[in-house]
Amino acid sequence: MDIVLAHRTQQVKPSPTLAVAAKASKMKAEGKDIIGLGTGEPDFDTPDHIKQAAIEAINAGFTKYTPVDGIPALKEAICNKFKNDNGLDYEMNQVLVSTGGKQSLYNLCQAYLNPGDEVIIPAPYWVSYPDMVLLAEAKPVIVHATSADRYKINAEQLEAAITDKTRLFFINSPSNPSGVAYSLEELKALGEVLKKYPDVLIATDDMYEHIIWSQPFSNILNACPELYERTLVFNGVSKAYSMTGWRIGYAGGPKEIIGAMKKIQSQSTSNPCSIAQKAAVAALTGGHESVQKMVDAFQERHQFVSERLGGMQGVEVIPADGTFYIFPNVQQIIEKRGFANDIEFADRLLQEQGVALVPGSAFGNEGCIRISFATSMEILQDAMNRLEKFAGN
Repeated sequence: MDIVLAHRTQQVKPSPTLAVAAKASKMKAEGKDIIGLGTGEPDFDTPDHIKQAAIEAINAGFTKYTPVDGIPALKEAICNKFKNDNGLDYEMNQVLVSTGGKQSLYNLCQAYLNPGDEVIIPAPYWVSYPDMVLLAEAKPVIVHATSADRYKINAEQLEAAITDKTRLFFINSPSNPSGVAYSLEELKALGEVLKKYPDVLIATDDMYEHIIWSQPFSNILNACPELYERTLVFNGVSKAYSMTGWRIGYAGGPKEIIGAMKKIQSQSTSNPCSIAQKAAVAALTGGHESVQKMVDAFQERHQFVSERLGGMQGVEVIPADGTFYIFPNVQQIIEKRGFANDIEFADRLLQEQGVALVPGSAFGNEGCIRISFATSMEILQDAMNRLEKFAGN
């Protein structure tokens, strides 16, 4: 039998970050000395009070199905978080809890987009945005930001990309992969453009909200509250609370769209894990002390990595405002060593020096690399020594 797969599977690609992690793991299992700077997850353990909440939930038998859109206690905690942290008011029917922020975003694309619709995505972008759009049979419209603009698009670029087919605009700040955050003034400028196009929905991905050090966090709704009726705010507990494996994300927005996203989720995964939901309640109501310790460590590591990269010949560094990533341009080294592109750069770096990272083309910006500094300072020192040696060859 000849198996013919659905055409949509041919349009999307496997996650480049997971592919790098898998190749590095295979080499490590073969006994090679490998440093992994590819995967985007904190190296800290989940805080004890969050783990304890999960243990108590298990012992209490909280192991059955829950409402598709999340347990009331978690949705209430999310509403309070939006109010206290962001000054945003949402009712319970305006909130959806999903199996990770990725599912929340996927639900939106499936619930809202039709074939032929256009979605504006600033680059560099999180790797999954374009593929989620393609799976909804819509068209990603990539707007490229350069290092000269600190990898942030401006109002003129946004307006030039909008057509009568534009249905959705993604914005991620602080950004994966660049770590750069939009200022309140920059968000206001983008918002002024969007106010002119009432048929364009806005998705703000705030997953790294709490991991920021250069400025206070703000999203596009803080800058332009007038966009409330057509903006969805996406977030989760994975990054700020070191809960990547717990898989809890959430979205707040117009109840009609949230309701449609809930319908999609009801026919795919149904409810998120009951135990993880109880843990997420503890995360959102347990204060930010553990978060701040993590942020302080990430800021220290960022300072070290950015200084070391800045001293390497052929490397252009744009300092991050937050997250645990930095996104240097290595095009000069690519050309100097005769590599075809950043993919070959990353592969040769892994083969020659045992350092695994993700090429910038995976995020829509060729000639760059994404370095995750979510690892110990000792490992980062070793990694920077190896990268410097590679750059100087």
